[in-house]
Amino acid sequence: MKKSAAVLISGVLALSSASCGSGSTTEPGGKVQININGQPPQTQAFDRKVFDEDVAEFETANPDIDLVPHEGFMDPKTFSAKLAGGQLEDVFYVYFTDPAALIARKQAADLTNYVKDVPHYGDIKQELKDVFTVDGKVYGLPTANYTMGLLYSRTNFTKAGLDPDAPPKTWDEVRQAAKKLKDAGVTGFAEYSKSNQGGWHFTTWMKSVGGDIAKKDGDTYKADFNNDKGKEVLRRLKEMRWDDNSMGEKQLLEIGDVQNMMGAGQLGMYLAAPDNVAAIVNQFKGKYDDYGLAAIPEQKGTLLGGEGYMINPKATPEKIKAGLKWVQWKYLNPDRLEGNLQKYKDRGQPVGLPIPPIADVWTGEPRKKQEDLKAKYATMPVKNFQAYVDGSEKTKGSLEPPQAQQVYAILDSVVQAVLTNKDADHSALLADAETKVNAVLAQVK
Repeated sequence: MKKSAAVLISGVLALSSASCGSGSTTEPGGKVQININGQPPQTQAFDRKVFDEDVAEFETANPDIDLVPHEGFMDPKTFSAKLAGGQLEDVFYVYFTDPAALIARKQAADLTNYVKDVPHYGDIKQELKDVFTVDGKVYGLPTANYTMGLLYSRTNFTKAGLDPDAPPKTWDEVRQAAKKLKDAGVTGFAEYSKSNQGGWHFTTWMKSVGGDIAKKDGDTYKADFNNDKGKEVLRRLKEMRWDDNSMGEKQLLEIGDVQNMMGAGQLGMYLAAPDNVAAIVNQFKGKYDDYGLAAIPEQKGTLLGGEGYMINPKATPEKIKAGLKWVQWKYLNPDRLEGNLQKYKDRGQPVGLPIPPIADVWTGEPRKKQEDLKAKYATMPVKNFQAYVDGSEKTKGSLEPPQAQQVYAILDSVVQAVLTNKDADHSALLADAETKVNAVLAQVK
């Protein structure tokens, strides 16, 4: 659903009148010129400044490479046309939901023979590398990821007599905590249910209890939620909403509504990725000390999202090598961790959350180094979020379903019905949604 809920929705791929991936390999003087996207818009002043500074530093360290930055991220609606018209950048940004289709359509370069020379490639989490790997061939590099967890108010936990250093680990514990929070005068637990966000979170719930939304069936996909796992999720929602009244009367909420409730001190818990903490602080006047982040309840699975970079299939070997060098240097470089953290801290940016510049992609020694440095330069109480970090190491993440937004729109109605109708028929809701989702999944090739 998101890289960051705000960034992904606003990330629009800028069209350029200049030729991108179809130009000559070298410039006069022997330089390799590569067009890259992922440059933040000018409205994101800090991120834009850091990106541009990194471009200049990289070019100084690599005088044989000339980077040509392009603003924007991935827009699936224009991608194929840009590639066909020679306007696609040599190095392009993708969400984790993009690579499978791009690889199937041969719209990304095969990097298998090149990644062996990428420093620290072997230290990247295997499940992230798998996003860009098909039949043993590698087509891209993951640069950041998120998994969903349980965000909670430490202040309201204390108010309700709950231990803020021992957040719930199961859905039964979430329910009990939500009841105590309600008794203390706040909404115990909140859930999204519109604008495709209800379906997105239903997917997260399903993964947390060991279920899923879709499964591969031969050459296509079939819905996989009209079962005991799906009924369990709806039962738990009904219990908190109607039996306990710990979710409050106001429903049909979206992410902004819930973040606002948390920032205003009116909420106990909700499902979220780490970037939500920063959003609550920056947009809704919260304080980092007031929040905690725990692993997804049950830890049988969680929704995995993220981003990475792929290479234009028309790129020459020289451009591929230069492009991979840039991506590794900027995004996958343990040697730059300390300098980046120092820069963020010196410029008043938050350090300590498991979000960039702390990309949660590493295993082994780079991960240990990253965690040590994060603690050293933290501008917030890192221990408040340690339960999430520890849990993410033990919980398998998996990607969103095919045709995710269409699927989520259908599942929105299921979540809405449960939260607004005490007598909603869970079996009928799941059966109807299954029929509709199977029609959408039948389009997947």
